[in-house]
Amino acid sequence: MDNVTQAEAFAQAPLTHGERAQFWREARFDGLECLSATFREHTYAPHTHETYVFGTIEAGCECYRIRGEMRYASPGDICMVNPDEVHDGEPHGPGYAYRMSYPSVPLIRKIASDLLGRPATSVPFFRVPMAPDPELAARFSRLHRLLEAGGGKLEEDEAMHGVFAAALARYADLEPAPAPLKHRRGIAEIRDYLHANFAQDIDLATLSRVSGLTRSHLVRAFKRETGLTPHAYLTDIRVRAARRLLSTGALPADVAADCGFYDQSHLNRHFKARSGVTPGTFRARGKIAA
Repeated sequence: MDNVTQAEAFAQAPLTHGERAQFWREARFDGLECLSATFREHTYAPHTHETYVFGTIEAGCECYRIRGEMRYASPGDICMVNPDEVHDGEPHGPGYAYRMSYPSVPLIRKIASDLLGRPATSVPFFRVPMAPDPELAARFSRLHRLLEAGGGKLEEDEAMHGVFAAALARYADLEPAPAPLKHRRGIAEIRDYLHANFAQDIDLATLSRVSGLTRSHLVRAFKRETGLTPHAYLTDIRVRAARRLLSTGALPADVAADCGFYDQSHLNRHFKARSGVTPGTFRARGKIAA
């Protein structure tokens, strides 16, 4: 399958009645990923992103747990998630419609540098995961629709930089960055091993040997430090790798095998739980133009 329509993509793995999801990528803005969706039952598993997550709810309410606290996002709220922050998401009540974007670290850092008038020496950090800001929410919705419809470059550029610059000025620490968590050496070694060997069938005994921690202790210690169990962390790494391969046009069945999933259905389940769309939809709508 080289190309499918949105309807054909969802026909392969239909959403619940009344749900929809539209995904696309803006190559001009460092591959900025965008998602417009309505969910009534779809639930995101706890996961992280290499990018930021920034967007707003346009109807209904989404609840999500982040930084150990449950948040309830409604129209007029801005949602902000930093790279590598564990979060989930599900409908609160009958469902919600939202528009989300996933700006890369280099893109946000460049905008921060423009604000500072000099190169930013650290990665901007949003202090709060959510804020009531109807004015900025409306500006973001306009930007998102502009990108979806395909406006003129100058109009898109001004809207995109204006929205993210305002968000950084209002809600982010630009410099200095907060001190990173001091992970125990064993936990750091487990993380490094999982990143280097994610396509392999890894067992707990191997992680115990790599880290020097007992099997019973390392799971608790790893979750305390990262917010995820080793298996959930490994699954996150595999999904990230799958996204990179799918964006180049690789077939989902091949991606599943290359990224350590048992089969394509295994990939489908975990990919949709973390991305909101199936691998087939992501591949069809997310290819980077040559």
